[in-house]
Amino acid sequence: MMNVLTSQKNTHDWHRADVVAELHKRGWSIAKLAKAHGLAPSTLRSALDKPYPKSERIIATAIGIAPEEIWADRYAKRNFTPILHG
Repeated sequence: MMNVLTSQKNTHDWHRADVVAELHKRGWSIAKLAKAHGLAPSTLRSALDKPYPKSERIIATAIGIAPEEIWADRYAKRNFTPILHG
């Protein structure tokens, strides 16, 4: 029998502490990752709290998943196209 939690797609943003923890599991810190990409740590850190697509992609790549998985709410809002009925 499949676990309900694993069969549903993530529809919420990860908590910032979970993002940082995943980076650490893979040998990265925000500062180290920023330096590797020629950025200030504050530039990457900003993606933990607000939309910043370039930083989101860098962090997601370091973790090994799509940014849409980490920031599901952000991407749902970003990619939302209203359907107008008229």
